[in-house]
Amino acid sequence: MSVKAQQPTQKPHNYSLWNIWVAGFFLKLLLFTTYHSTDFDVHRNWLAITNGLPMNKWYYEATSQWTLDYPPFFAYFEWVLSQFVPQLVKDDGCLDIVEVGEYSLPTVFYQRLTVIVSEILLFAMLQWYINTCESDKARKGGFVVASSIALSPGFLIIDHIHFQYNGFLFGLIVGSIVAAKQQYYLLCGGLFAVALCFKHIFLYLAPAYFVFLLRGYCLNLPNHNISLMEILEILGLKAASAKYKPVPIWKIINWGNLLKLGSLVIMIFAVAFVPFGYPENQLPQLLTRLFPFSRGLTHAYWAPNIWALYSFSDRILSQLALHLPGFANLMVKFGFPQFARDVITSKIIVTSNTKGLVQDVLFTVLPDISPRTTFSLTLFYQILAVFPLACNPSYARFLGSLTLCGFASFLFGWHVHEKAIMLVIVPFSFVAVRDRRFLSSFVVLAASGYVSLFPLLFTPELWTLKLLYTLVWFLIYYASFREVAKTGPSQVRRIFFFDRLTLIYIAGLLPLVVVCGILDVLGTKAGALGRLEFLRLMFISVYCSIGVVGSWIGLSWLYFFDELLWTD
Repeated sequence: MSVKAQQPTQKPHNYSLWNIWVAGFFLKLLLFTTYHSTDFDVHRNWLAITNGLPMNKWYYEATSQWTLDYPPFFAYFEWVLSQFVPQLVKDDGCLDIVEVGEYSLPTVFYQRLTVIVSEILLFAMLQWYINTCESDKARKGGFVVASSIALSPGFLIIDHIHFQYNGFLFGLIVGSIVAAKQQYYLLCGGLFAVALCFKHIFLYLAPAYFVFLLRGYCLNLPNHNISLMEILEILGLKAASAKYKPVPIWKIINWGNLLKLGSLVIMIFAVAFVPFGYPENQLPQLLTRLFPFSRGLTHAYWAPNIWALYSFSDRILSQLALHLPGFANLMVKFGFPQFARDVITSKIIVTSNTKGLVQDVLFTVLPDISPRTTFSLTLFYQILAVFPLACNPSYARFLGSLTLCGFASFLFGWHVHEKAIMLVIVPFSFVAVRDRRFLSSFVVLAASGYVSLFPLLFTPELWTLKLLYTLVWFLIYYASFREVAKTGPSQVRRIFFFDRLTLIYIAGLLPLVVVCGILDVLGTKAGALGRLEFLRLMFISVYCSIGVVGSWIGLSWLYFFDELLWTD
């Protein structure tokens, strides 16, 4: 009798984020007593406002300069946190409405802990993403994406040292992305609406969500890839071919789905805003707080975007006009009177956009930029990003459109903060794992984006931490994404070429960070070097801008000209 040997079955891997959360928890505990920015007192003041004042005073209170300027759901969130403040923390001044907050370790510990606890939502949504991956290979790729976001240097720097609550807010965005993947359209729209009512910066991502939900859920159109001309044929706006017959527009709309989605979104916004509109209309004051266009084009430290390069070009040209013999006269002769030395000198005397003031930014020789210009550019590039999504409402196209909408807002927006780079990095992480051709753009974005956050932590004792943590993260996930991302044989040569360009650029970041870090440390001890602070920040901003813009161009090329990458 022959006995057939039984082959042992391979146990599927357990791709859990639990160990990462536990390890991260203890690391973040060690950071409790490190530097925190004025954003800490901002949120302390919001705790005090929402706890100590009636709701109709929240958006009017101005004892401190740190006024409440987030949407209502975040105000409710602060109110909830204020209900759990222990007596020891209250006695420490946590809930005092004062011009300048006075607090010590109890308040610091409590607020730091609320960031960690709220971040559980991000981990839960990332774990959901992993669990939706069907095969073991797909789950491995999902784990790489999820863990790279969970361990992101951006969240560590911005939330757990500098101090903000981005983790749980991006948990809502990640949840909506996973819902889109599963075609849970109502959940996708609902989570995004909730995220918008927490932080209005997510409005920049709204075009991608709007087109994805409209096209995929609310219109009776084929969900496969169809051209714009074919859509016009169906609408009867173009001569019909044999393939499609014209359909009245009221039959194209799926009224049931539109009613369900519209009702859900309206209900969410009603819960957020109606208490501030009735019985006493505070909405104008609320909107003034949310959209303060009195702020300047750029912040004191330029975010690494188009306007950083524009500002840098203005400074270079003005210095050439002042110090290069004949340059100013030549430019004036060619019809540019603003290059005259006396004009430049007078502008430099009255204008400064380097002092950290929130005010209008005026340029010396280049044309000034208005909010309307930035809005028009942002809208233009976002419309370009959603056109392919309207033709092909696939999950892959949605991710690409979402990332490019984030890029457009970051590169061309008004008064953009460097922290907003997370609007691009997080959705791009889900794109990068799909194909090796995305990696060149993604790793440049991640490297330059995270390095651009380094000036947020300017104390010497944090220099080694931010450098080593980011470097280790980059080395681990550069190798991990390369391992799990798909590669076709015809792609190898092109990937090899762009990988080398990518690595050359990234290699330049290390000496930049080291030199600027040394200048930063020495600047605290030598007054002359301290006066070069803006020059150091400018170098970081401009070099990182080149990386972010290059990443945007690379992704845009693949998005618009490589259709096969965007099929599910």
